[in-house]
Amino acid sequence: MCNGLEQPRKQQRSDLNGPVDNNNTPETKKVSSFPSFVDVPGPCEPEDLIDGIIFAANYLGSTQLLSERNPSKNIRMMQAQEAVSRVKRMQKAAKIKKKATSEGDSQALTEVDLFISTQRIKVLNADTQETMMDHALRTISYIADIGNIVVLMARRRMPRSASQDCIETTPGAQEGKKQYKMICHVFESEDAQLIAQSIGQAFSVAYQEFLRANGINPEDLSQKEYSDIINTQEMYNDDLIHFSNSENCKELQLEKQKGEILGVVIVESGWGSILPTVILANMMNGGPAARSGKLSIGDQIMSINGTSLVGLPLATCQGIIKGLKNQTQIKLNIVSCPPVTTVLIKRPDLKYQLGFSVQNGIICSLMRGGIAERGGVRVGHRIIEINGQSVVATAHEKIVQALSNSVGEIHMKTMPAAMFRLLTGQETPLYI
Repeated sequence: MCNGLEQPRKQQRSDLNGPVDNNNTPETKKVSSFPSFVDVPGPCEPEDLIDGIIFAANYLGSTQLLSERNPSKNIRMMQAQEAVSRVKRMQKAAKIKKKATSEGDSQALTEVDLFISTQRIKVLNADTQETMMDHALRTISYIADIGNIVVLMARRRMPRSASQDCIETTPGAQEGKKQYKMICHVFESEDAQLIAQSIGQAFSVAYQEFLRANGINPEDLSQKEYSDIINTQEMYNDDLIHFSNSENCKELQLEKQKGEILGVVIVESGWGSILPTVILANMMNGGPAARSGKLSIGDQIMSINGTSLVGLPLATCQGIIKGLKNQTQIKLNIVSCPPVTTVLIKRPDLKYQLGFSVQNGIICSLMRGGIAERGGVRVGHRIIEINGQSVVATAHEKIVQALSNSVGEIHMKTMPAAMFRLLTGQETPLYI
């Protein structure tokens, strides 16, 4: 049995359907009378999937392959089987090498906990509970169970400059067509079929939860129609591609006096980022950060002195930086990013929701898997420009009207609202 998860990647986060007023007043937000929850058939209780469930499994290994964007289910299954064959060959080669070096012939398996929810799939080391892998649910392209084997496949577009020499083209992939890197994780479990069914159910529950949260009647929305549009669109401004480009990643060493603050202001990157972390929004004149000449406004800070900031709340990241006051050497891992985010939304017809809401120029909510998220929209960002026209001083109603009536390609420029307020003098920077 195999489950093809080709359906809208939607999760409960948005407050409203499209670019409408979101001030939560009775006049602008209507409460629907639709059922509070739609039961979704499957092996798990839907409520459990919202919180997350755990399955025990053995991690066998991972491999990468190249594939077309939307291969058939038969080709997907062939690719899953190819991934299993590769991982088993790697295991066998490792076992032979280990035996040849007189280290014994036993091959210990890594026991893991597979965490499955309507938001993400995580793989945790069963002994240490350290996270080995963490995939947002929407990034999972396919899940297959072959006997007691589970194959988890995630897809992302390859950077244009990436070398394909070390990645084999898999069965079914045609030359001349744009290809994508498939990351395949292989697991062994007695519950293989149950795991695959549960992940498929998680997609359905996430979709129903989104409809419930937004008061949308499922009969008014053709899932296949929306899915067809989503599946024809590529991820624009893909964070993973930008972040995986070594030219954008830097390791910096900063020096400062003991007792001196770093002299920075950081803000959140905005919900919707694939790799959420903090952004450098301001630097104190003459402070260590500014003196170094190595940092720029817009840079995303990945780690400080070996401590990762990815996924941490803003207050926690601020606390980590404040704790550096008595240190004289600071090591930063950053990704160079412009302060302004470029957004490209492709909307073929007005009947398709943009999938985000805006209030006074600030993006308030975002529909997971929608055309807006694929276009690079981020919650908490201030819209600076729409289709080449500045909207910095534009009234809320006109911004809503411009977005509501736009079809085709919608070009926007945005930046974190907190950064915008600092750069325009609306707020006084509090350096840490």
